[in-house]
Amino acid sequence: MNTWNSTALLALMALGGCAKAPAPKPAADTSAAAPPAAGLYAYITNEDSRDLTILDATTFQVVATVPVGTRPRGVKVSPDGKTVYVALSGSPRCPPSMPDAECEKLVADKSKDGIAVVDVASRKTVKVIPGGSDPEAFALSEDGSRLFVSNEDAGTASIVNLASGVVEATLKTGTEPEGVGVSPDGKTVYVTGETANNITAIDIATGKISGTIPVGQRPRGIAFLPDGSRGYVTNEVGGDVSVIDPKAGKELHKIAFPKDAHPMGIAIAPDGGRVYISTGRGGTVVVLDSKSDSILAVIPVGKRPWGIALTPDGKHLFAANGPSNNVSVIDTDSLKVVATVGVGSIPWGVAVGKTN
Repeated sequence: MNTWNSTALLALMALGGCAKAPAPKPAADTSAAAPPAAGLYAYITNEDSRDLTILDATTFQVVATVPVGTRPRGVKVSPDGKTVYVALSGSPRCPPSMPDAECEKLVADKSKDGIAVVDVASRKTVKVIPGGSDPEAFALSEDGSRLFVSNEDAGTASIVNLASGVVEATLKTGTEPEGVGVSPDGKTVYVTGETANNITAIDIATGKISGTIPVGQRPRGIAFLPDGSRGYVTNEVGGDVSVIDPKAGKELHKIAFPKDAHPMGIAIAPDGGRVYISTGRGGTVVVLDSKSDSILAVIPVGKRPWGIALTPDGKHLFAANGPSNNVSVIDTDSLKVVATVGVGSIPWGVAVGKTN
């Protein structure tokens, strides 16, 4: 299939069309390209090809690919837009079809665990810092000085000081920790425990655990409304989403999802009006109305969408579709896919940031 250029794509979008035009696979390393122009970029981690795809979030074109290390998954952009952090893991990848007993036989290389630090200006991985054992997902502190990392195989969360590159603390969480989210007031970090079916709350000021909240089966992602009044937790095996009151430390209710949906990644609109959730093997992004906690739309995307992220204005959402090796771009006004962009092998996470 011929690749459409950005002019044609934008023209079709202006007419309300839906463009599914995969970009050609980028070269193994295009990080030596010209320095990035000021603008908005999406950063996609590719678990099998071990790299980071940089996508212009306005034209939806791939502009660079940066090698980062083994099994890149979680990804975040620093508040100033100058640095991208990527979680790396030496633990083997076990697909959903692989029995747990078979997965446990595979050998991990702990020397490959860490957090890759990518310089946005040079588009280079400048160093890898410790992130605890088997880092998968993480969140940035409000001031961008620390990372809060889930260490899945160790059942812990690591607090990483970015200035020193040192793990300041390691705290016991629910088993198989996965999703990490910071409360909007910046005071508490929450870590989901996949097999504990709970959330662990960590007080950021003291660096100590402040409580736990039981939720649904196999919680994955967590995010909060901007006012901090409620949090949403995606429950993969339960096929639903837990709505929690973080201040009261309890689950309020669950939102049932369509059959075959496996809630995974989560993103909340800047105004808090909508909650977007990827459904893994369900192959869709579900849109919730946060006022009524009802489903507004179910949007088909690629295979096994996982990581999702919104642009700062909330106008576009990017969904990483693992086995499809592409990213779907959703227009949040029309709630339709307006572009499908080829990236690396098994895209996992997405983060969006602005470069000045």
